[in-house]
Formats: sequence, C-alpha cells, structure tokens
Amino acid sequence: MLRKIRIALASIFFVAITLMFLDFTGTLHTWFSWMAKLQFLPAVLALNVGVIVLLVLLTLVFGRVYCSVICPMGVFQDVVSHVSGMRDKGKKKMRFTPSPEKKWLRYGIWVIFVVLLIAGVQALVAILAPYSAYGRIVQNIFAPLYQWGNNLLAYIAERANGYGFYPKEVWLKSLPTFIVAAVTLIAVVILAWKNGRTYCNTICPVGTTLSFFSRFSLFRPMIDTEKCKNCHICEKKCKTSCINIKEHTVDYSRCVDCFNCIENCKFGAMKYRFAYGKKEEKAPVAPAPAKAASAPAQSSSNDAGRRAFIASSAIALTSAALHAQDDKKTDGGLADILPKKKIERETPITPFGSESVKDFYRRCTACQLCVSACPNNVLRPSSDFNHFMQPEMSYEKGYCRPECVKCSEVCPAGAIKKITPPEKTQLHIGIAKWNRDLCVVITDGVDCGNCARHCPTGAIMMVSLNPDNPRSPKIPAVNESVCIGCGACENLCPARPISAITVNGLQSHIKN
Repeated sequence: MLRKIRIALASIFFVAITLMFLDFTGTLHTWFSWMAKLQFLPAVLALNVGVIVLLVLLTLVFGRVYCSVICPMGVFQDVVSHVSGMRDKGKKKMRFTPSPEKKWLRYGIWVIFVVLLIAGVQALVAILAPYSAYGRIVQNIFAPLYQWGNNLLAYIAERANGYGFYPKEVWLKSLPTFIVAAVTLIAVVILAWKNGRTYCNTICPVGTTLSFFSRFSLFRPMIDTEKCKNCHICEKKCKTSCINIKEHTVDYSRCVDCFNCIENCKFGAMKYRFAYGKKEEKAPVAPAPAKAASAPAQSSSNDAGRRAFIASSAIALTSAALHAQDDKKTDGGLADILPKKKIERETPITPFGSESVKDFYRRCTACQLCVSACPNNVLRPSSDFNHFMQPEMSYEKGYCRPECVKCSEVCPAGAIKKITPPEKTQLHIGIAKWNRDLCVVITDGVDCGNCARHCPTGAIMMVSLNPDNPRSPKIPAVNESVCIGCGACENLCPARPISAITVNGLQSHIKN
C-alpha cells in the first residue's frame, strides 16, 4: 500500500510539472505553478523559508520522500529504470546489487556545487540542479515534439473545418542550451537504465543535502532479522543499491523511500516503522542458501509499449513533413521578407518583475519555465557564458505585451517577482534608441511611423527631419521617461535584418 501511495503521488507531481513545461496556452500554469515552488533549489534561491523548513521536516520525519515523489528528475529516473526492468522481467539475474557509498565523488560534487552557488556562478549551478536540468530537457527536447503533434492535429482540424487546435511555431531558441539538455538526458537515461538512482545518489547536490537529514529520519524501512531469510530479493529491488542483506543494514542517506523492498519481501522482514522504539536483539545471521530463490518467470508482452512508441514517432515524423518548408516569408507573394536577426545588446533585457539584471541572474535557476510560459516568444535561453542558459528577452519573434505577466506568475525562484498588468506599465526595463542609418524613411525615402503607431505607452512620436521644411519626412523620437522597453517598436519595425529602432536593457529597473 505504501508503494502504491508513493507511485500515485509521484505520478501526479511528475505529470503536472511536465505538462507545465509543455503547455503553451498558459492554462496549466495557473493550477500547478505551486509545484514548481516546492522544488528545493528554487525555494533556497527565493529565500522561501516556509518551503525549506517544510522539506527539511518532511525528510526528518519520513526520509527522502522528496526525491521519490516531488522531484521530477527523480521520478523520471524511476520511469526509465522501470522500463529497463520490464526488459529483464523473468530473467534470473540481479536487477540491482548493493554497492558502497562513493563519498569522495558524492561530497566532492556537493562542495563544488555549494561554492559555485555562493560565488554566483549560476551557469554551472544550473547544470547540476535536478529540477532545472529536467525543465531544460522538457523545454528543449520534449516540447518541440509535443508542439509538432499539436500542429498535426491543427492541420487535420483545419481540413475538417474545426478550430479545436491552432498551430504553434516551433523554433530552436538556443542551440547551446539544446546540446546541454540532450547530453543531460542521455547521461541520466544511461545511468537510470543500468543502475537506477545513480544520478540521484551520487551526482545530485539536492539529494546529498537531504541525505544529511534522512540519516536521522523518524520513520524508515527496517529489517526484522528474525524474519529475514537472506533471500536477497530486497537487494535486487533496491534501485539505490543501499541495502546490504549480509550485514542487515540500510544506508538511509541514500534510501529514497520507494518501498520496493517492503512490497517484494515475501517474509514480512522489511517494515517501514518508527526507528527509535525498543530495539530487538539481533538474531544470528543464517548462512545464505546456495542458490538464491527467484520468482517464477512471468511472460509478458511489450506490444502496447511498442505500439505507443511507433504511434508517437509517426506523429512527430508526419507533422515534421507537413511543416517542413522554407523559412522565408513573403509580402503578398511578391517579395521575400528577411527574418530579423538577434542583436547584441550592451545590457541584456530581463523580464518585467526582475528588479535588476544582477538580481535576476543571481536568483534564476535556468529551469526555463518562464520560457515555456511566454506566449509571445520573447524569452529565450542566453548563449552568453556569464548567463548561460538563463533567460533573456529578445524581440525578433514578438514583443512583451503590457497585459501579459505569465513569467512573473510561474517563476519559482523569485528571480521574477509577481506583478499585475497595471504594475507592469510602471516599470522601465530598457530604453529604445533610433538608428538613422537603418530606418526606411532615410534609406528608402518612404513614410513609415510603424514604431509610433504600435508603441503601447506613446513613448514614440514622429517629428520632422527638417523642421523648416513642411514636406520633410518624419522620423521617430523617443521619450525615454515614458519608454518601458517592451520591444513593440523593435519587433514591428520593417527594417531587415536589424531593426532601425532597438531596445537596450537597464541594469536596475526603474519604477514610476
């Protein structure tokens, strides 16, 4: 029963958090963003004392249930390990074997992580943080597949005169971040496939932090030596390799309370109970039988899993074929429109609600939940080494609409404070600047005014290039005290590939 409860709760957390990163409609974030705030590292960076105390108390009472229920990377490892175990079902071999704790590696990584965290080297911290790593995997690898599937359904619905789906543009936001996410996914899958929770108990700094408390947990899986027959089934089922049946010991610093050992013990020797009660005298250890008992081989078919894999692959490939077309856009079918290029800014632009560039990058865990929640394609992972994989604002695909505050609603680390649309219009995160040499009014001799027409705050006015000439063309003039840095002018400027009016970030955001 304990194992079933754990699986049910873990499934809820895992599915909800994964869907948050996949959802591009902004619907699920309203319901499930609190689960992101329960993650350990974001709570630490947000100085969320309530959540930190809750997780520590949870570990002191029940053990490392955080790792097996709340952490999505931990649950993902369980899924991979379970699939690997299905392949070996019925074979007479040890699924897992007990292994000693690799202290030099485990605590060495933890010390490096803490030093990097204190030093503010968030790029390397983000690589090791489990929640952030899982978020990047979903956002960069799983989300495009999900969106292609959505686009296929939208294509079919459109042919059937239905509007239940709408197409979503799929584009690579950052190649370096994609590579890091892919390498992380491969490493985690290989470790989980072969050895279960190796990543969780050797590499993960959050797991190591909680292990300091789980050693003293009140409730633990414990071995009843009088009932134990030394059959080694608990060892075989322990995905953390922390049970040593020869010595009748459990390494509670690595145990994640998955309850597999209790579920599979045929003799009732494994029990989850209060650890500080009256201790029974240890019975002498019986010699191990010459041949370990093994459960009868069970025949099972993986056809359903194969069919699901083939179906999902077909959807991805079909949708990719449907949408594989030239990236060029045309103006009424007469001329090619060059795509806008990302510009290099003197100061990066960070989201509304981040009090300053420094504060934002100090707190951000690079989980990229805000990137997935942004409906306007404004946020993307940075390729700059100093802020590697952390989000930055860029206006090639869209601009930050004044009514949208999605990123501030989902950020679990406090890097983006929660704000309302009225509060957003009072914040200044950047200043627009006009470049005479790129403006079509000067280069092509045509009237424009696109930037002024679409500025939501009225910060841009069109003024005569030559005040003494009534027929003089009009050029944009920016009122810096009114400009908030939303990027509407930069995004909608017709100049290509670099806009004639661009936004530069402010180190400290100004509030009216």
